[in-house]
Amino acid sequence: MLLKYFTAFTALILFCGCTTTSPPTKPAPAHAETTSLAQLPDASRPDTANIGEPRGTITLKDSLAFALVNSPELKAFSHELRAAEARQLQAALPPNPELDIEIEDFAGTGELRSFDSSETTIGFGQSIELADKRAKRTRVAAIERDLAEWSYRSARLDVMSRVADAFTDVLAAQEKLDLAEDLAALSERARRAVAEKVNAGKSSPVDLTRAEVAHSGALIDLERAARRLTSARQWLAAAWGSRAPAFEKAAGDLYQVTPAPAFDRLVELASENPDIARWAAERQKRRAALELERARAAPDVEISGGLKYFEESSDTAFVMGLSIPVPLFDRNQGSIREALELVAAAKHEQTAVQMQLRSSLADAYERLSTAFEETAVLKNDIVPGARSAFDAVAEGYRQGKFGYLDLLEARRTLFYARARQIEAVSTYHKARTELERLTGQSLDATSNLTETEVDK
Repeated sequence: MLLKYFTAFTALILFCGCTTTSPPTKPAPAHAETTSLAQLPDASRPDTANIGEPRGTITLKDSLAFALVNSPELKAFSHELRAAEARQLQAALPPNPELDIEIEDFAGTGELRSFDSSETTIGFGQSIELADKRAKRTRVAAIERDLAEWSYRSARLDVMSRVADAFTDVLAAQEKLDLAEDLAALSERARRAVAEKVNAGKSSPVDLTRAEVAHSGALIDLERAARRLTSARQWLAAAWGSRAPAFEKAAGDLYQVTPAPAFDRLVELASENPDIARWAAERQKRRAALELERARAAPDVEISGGLKYFEESSDTAFVMGLSIPVPLFDRNQGSIREALELVAAAKHEQTAVQMQLRSSLADAYERLSTAFEETAVLKNDIVPGARSAFDAVAEGYRQGKFGYLDLLEARRTLFYARARQIEAVSTYHKARTELERLTGQSLDATSNLTETEVDK
């Protein structure tokens, strides 16, 4: 009997193997720009995980390089991409066969009390997917993996933008601290000069009180500037996942500004932004999902086969079965309708994203242009004029031609102009960073054609 069971079991395994369909050919990528996980740069590559944190004096390039490798947000994408690849692998697998063992006519009454009259059936069943469901399911998973790569590219630009903004804040905070130190030193010198005049009987003691109040205010501003620099350094370190900054100083020319490319050129480049470019793959995925839902409307066929053993006569016989669900009520019509609506919505969603990006682009371009013009006026006219006026008043004060209020007002005007210049260049660099985020690339490499040159 055991030999017969073994023979039957072996035969059914061979029968099941004949019914299993071959795996489908892997579908083409949803777009031409996708790359494998091993080719992805920065934090998505396991071999770049141990780059040391920048110390001493750092540049923007150092900050970006370290953040792209060590950002927790980007590191998570290595797992997200592997998960998407795993889903693609799972989608390509066929249904598992089923082993069915059935024993009848035993443990009853009379002649059926024992196993002498029992009938044993050993069989295998296999679900056969129709309408090419497996290939369509695999294609949807492949496009979803492509979308995961687009999401990585968007997140990478977000990280770079945050780091660039934080680096600008550190540079600006350093400049403001230097300005506050200059103001504190100048107010101390002014206080001493006033004290000498008061002691010599050339100035009123009220001037000395004013000078001491101004000096105290300058010291408070100095302390505030130091705290802001500490906060800016911590924000920069947090952008690459560190709890405390290890660097000492940020190096860069905060005052270097250049005109932006023509606005039409930026609009053209914005089409390559991952937030826009990903919609080609998104619409392909929704169409592929619609095809999959339509395929699921076709019921799968369940076939089975095996051997039946009659204990009483020791005879065997083949058995076969065929099961086909009748799509009388559920024809997957709800899921098909949902997929159709999502396909129709994709066009409108893409248009909304494009319009929002263009609006953001126009806003950032306006802020960049305004900051550029303001920076030029401050650099060429206001700051030099305020400095010249202060030097003249300071010299006149020493000669007794001006009072202390005149000196105090000239000093305030100079330092207000310098502080405004720092704010203007900070606004410029942050607007430039936003434009680079919206276009997906550095403005230095976009075009040498500026708006001024277009007007000419």
